[in-house]
Amino acid sequence: MIKSPVEKKIKNGLPYIDDFLLFLQTNNYSQESVYNYERDLKVFENFLSEDLFLPFSRITKRSIEQYKAYLNSIDRKTAQGVAQKKNLKSFSLNRYLSSLRSYLKYLVSMDHFSPIASDAVTLIKTEKKIPKVAELNDLVRLIESPSQFEKNSIVAKRNRAILEVLFSTGMRISELVNLKSNQINKDGQIYVLGKGKKERFVYLTPRAQNHLKEYLKIRNDDSPFTFIPYSGKNNSEKMKKISTNYIQYKIKEYREMLGINIPTSAHSLRHGFATYLAESGANPAAIQILLGHESLDTTTRYVHASHRYAKKIHEKYHPLKN
Repeated sequence: MIKSPVEKKIKNGLPYIDDFLLFLQTNNYSQESVYNYERDLKVFENFLSEDLFLPFSRITKRSIEQYKAYLNSIDRKTAQGVAQKKNLKSFSLNRYLSSLRSYLKYLVSMDHFSPIASDAVTLIKTEKKIPKVAELNDLVRLIESPSQFEKNSIVAKRNRAILEVLFSTGMRISELVNLKSNQINKDGQIYVLGKGKKERFVYLTPRAQNHLKEYLKIRNDDSPFTFIPYSGKNNSEKMKKISTNYIQYKIKEYREMLGINIPTSAHSLRHGFATYLAESGANPAAIQILLGHESLDTTTRYVHASHRYAKKIHEKYHPLKN
């Protein structure tokens, strides 16, 4: 059976997609980011060929609105064609749209044909959620809990040091598991190569420094990583880095054992770091630098997280407070 020109075009998919992904790589996007763009655009490519039966060259603004409706439906499929049967959150939906918009911008910037302008892809309104952060005393209990719950002293010291460092610095969990000893100087300053390969410094409190020293003192290996797995054996495992899954699992376990009812993760410690710095009067711009955020708007999501702080400001400054 001879295929029509349209069917052939549909099979060809998105033009210059490999060039776009290479462009991202050469502009220092992380491997994970490049993979996310590729996956998101594959969903759009599948939507065009399997749902609209439309070649890329003929898409219109209406096609984009149809794509939004598709992403917002329970009939949506993954890049691998697996049905999801659940709605996307608005932030996730906007990530798909942002990937498409970046691709369209690339086509125009390289003088390739684009059937619509990138600004025709508008993002949807996101729900405003107030980040939940546990009370400071609960976070302190969580950070100290490995000393209480872990029977193995090496695991207890390591896990305590991990939580102390996370809350002291506001580091991302991905930054912590990749942290090497040569990134930390004797004054507790840590050099971090963060998200998007952005460089910054973060700082250990004297308390966190002490717990980190206690852990490193019992280490007897040549691993470059600050935090490594422990199974009680002297083997090649010590050259590996600890996994993010293990840390998240242990935090959840400690939280449940302590009876803390607010969901808490490694990222929650980062939230708490920023929130309680802000409550103590820290400048948002300084918090932005410490967190490694490109935009101050991102930082304010953390800074404004505390209802208690807002209440305190209201009581102190309201003109009719008496």
